[in-house]
Amino acid sequence: MNSRVEQSKGASSTDLAKYAAAILLVVAGVFAFYWFQAQLATPVRSIIVALCVVGATAVFLTTDKGHKTRDFFSETRFEMRKVVWPTRQEAIRLTWIVIIAVAIISLILAGFDQIIQWLIRLVLRQ
Repeated sequence: MNSRVEQSKGASSTDLAKYAAAILLVVAGVFAFYWFQAQLATPVRSIIVALCVVGATAVFLTTDKGHKTRDFFSETRFEMRKVVWPTRQEAIRLTWIVIIAVAIISLILAGFDQIIQWLIRLVLRQ
């Protein structure tokens, strides 16, 4: 586990400009999607939006938060390699156990509900 502790600093002016550029790219893509509704087919407009989002992501990844985000995903991928995943047989068996447990608990709760309803009717009749 990576236990680096870093002091948070304010974003630099270049990072703020890059954040603004990334947001503007996304907004421009959405704007273009609706602006060119009559001129371009939907798949073409969707590609324009996708390209704007990819560009915005590329711009964001060049910022300090972008570098931290990449580090986070890199460490997450590393940790996922350490996980011991259950076999198919184990997963199926545990799924059946959960289904049976949920069914039993729901029947118990339904029984409590019936008893409480009966008691309320009994009290309200008198």
